[in-house]
Amino acid sequence: MRLGLVLAEAANGLRRNASMVVSVVLVTFISLTFVGTAILMQMQIGQMKGYWYDRAQVAVYMCTAISTGENCAGGEASEEQLAAVKAQLDSATLKPYIKTYEFENHDQAFANFQKQFKGNPVADYVTPDQLNQTYWVNMKDPSQSDILQESLATLPGVESVTDQRSYLDQIFSVLNAASFTAIGIAVLMLVAAVLLIATTIRLSAFSRRRELGIMRLVGASNRFIQTPFVLEGVFAAVIGSLLAGGAIWAIVHFFVRGYLSTRLQFTSFVGESDAFIVAPILLGVGIVLAALSANFAITRYLKV
Repeated sequence: MRLGLVLAEAANGLRRNASMVVSVVLVTFISLTFVGTAILMQMQIGQMKGYWYDRAQVAVYMCTAISTGENCAGGEASEEQLAAVKAQLDSATLKPYIKTYEFENHDQAFANFQKQFKGNPVADYVTPDQLNQTYWVNMKDPSQSDILQESLATLPGVESVTDQRSYLDQIFSVLNAASFTAIGIAVLMLVAAVLLIATTIRLSAFSRRRELGIMRLVGASNRFIQTPFVLEGVFAAVIGSLLAGGAIWAIVHFFVRGYLSTRLQFTSFVGESDAFIVAPILLGVGIVLAALSANFAITRYLKV
């Protein structure tokens, strides 16, 4: 197979169908950008889970004067009840599972509440005695928080035992939903890109039907005839994939690292190295889809 002649035929086809090629590039670019965004979001969710799950605490909320739980019939937790919970945390049963714990009284809880809700009108109506005194417990293995719940939830004076990971799971479920939405949009766009590549190749073949007829008459093989058309589709897809990779890097560099990480310094974010991992994946997906769709389209055309 003469490589120079094949490349010349591919370049000729790209020149004849420039507008369709631009369409393929744009559709591929947009679809793969969604794919890359979905991959990055999954990476981000994984990083946040690893970062926050290790830091998630178990909160042992003690009863206040206005608590209505089954263990709060006597009103606010007494000093004896607080001491009983502390004794359980220091006991030989629970201590092997606990890394550290600290106690937060009404005044400390109120100060933290005022800081958290600064500027919110609700901060003007809350008093220290309305906020729970709390034992904040760091587990050696956060997945073993059930042990604390089983041991402390029924003690008198304990309003509730809450694993903070339950709040994180709600956040991650929202992020997962957004990620799956991006994947769904990406799949639709990829289908559109495949169909557009196939249509472009069939139109290119139709515009050169006389040349193809002559090539068949002189004994050119199907592979020789098909290769320029496949290269046309692959070339357009490669350009779109490279643009998508550049867009993913720009999103990470300017938005994630340049904006989010400077304003949300309490968590970790994906970086440029993750974008460089995603970019080759997008390039591979673009090439494979373009090659398969172009080869299918020209094969079907030649058989007609």
